[in-house]
Amino acid sequence: MRTFELVRVCVFGASMAAASAACTSAALAFDDVFDDAGDVRAESNPWAVFQFGYSAYQSGHKDQAAEAYRYAAEKGQIGASWKLARMYAAGDGVARDDYEAFKFFSEIAAQDVEPGSREESYVSDALVALGGYLRTGIPGTPVLADPVAAQEYYMRAAANYRNPNAQYEMGKIFLKGEGGVKASVRQAGRWFQLAAEKGHAGAQATLGNLLFQSGKVVRGLAMMTAALERASPSDQIWIRGMQEEAFSLAAEADRRTAIALAQDILGKGTSQ
Repeated sequence: MRTFELVRVCVFGASMAAASAACTSAALAFDDVFDDAGDVRAESNPWAVFQFGYSAYQSGHKDQAAEAYRYAAEKGQIGASWKLARMYAAGDGVARDDYEAFKFFSEIAAQDVEPGSREESYVSDALVALGGYLRTGIPGTPVLADPVAAQEYYMRAAANYRNPNAQYEMGKIFLKGEGGVKASVRQAGRWFQLAAEKGHAGAQATLGNLLFQSGKVVRGLAMMTAALERASPSDQIWIRGMQEEAFSLAAEADRRTAIALAQDILGKGTSQ
């Protein structure tokens, strides 16, 4: 598994592992959760229903999972709200509805969750998702493009929860001067570095390009080369173009040194 993918998977590992373990040891049957009319039983424990929903989702019964998550979410289970938001955002087991996802993410982001708590990953991810929606708006809904609000959500996730995706977005915002902030390559580089240290391939590639353009050819080319190895297939497309252009401009000796340094970076698992 690539480093970037591993980081993304681990973001929610602790919370979902707890649910998975609970489901394995004390799984609920369908009749324990739903009544004859197909509704969640009113006396059901929200946490137990959330566990059932997770188990049903893993088994491919996403319609049951959605109903269980909805009940648990209404009873205050943040994890259930997050799962529903992600399902609506991706059209996973339900019809895709970005506005519905936005509403669930907004409920999560409104929670006062301390950094380091079990719910931190849910709130952190919700803030990033809201930033993305507000950056462009959601056509046909009351959610209009609001770059300033988007920047505020990203900043909260980046600074309070150290979310690497948010740190990467803050880097791009400072690089272009969006969301009411003044363009600053130095500030952009700071955020890219923080995200790159957590294995974010996009941040690592962008920081590498900045270093390359500033004259630090070997270091910059090495970071772009390592990022290309770590990146998801969708990110590999633009990172490869950036890396190949820099590679073609570098001297042969710098290329060889950069390749060796990239292997060292990959071996350490970070951008350092």
